[in-house]
Amino acid sequence: MDQELLTDLTVDELKEREATMRKELFNLRFQSAIGHIENPNRFREVRREIARLLTAIQAKKGVHS
Repeated sequence: MDQELLTDLTVDELKEREATMRKELFNLRFQSAIGHIENPNRFREVRREIARLLTAIQAKKGVHS
């Protein structure tokens, strides 16, 4: 997701997307444990997306504080 798109979202929307990405990461871990994972590189993508979302959330909280 583009950084510009993240700055346009509200904190609640960012938190909702973070929760969705965390669920996806959990599902990827589960698939990996049973040995049926289609794209192992998706782990890295999801972890980075979570980091981007958390950074955007902190930036918005800092602006509003």
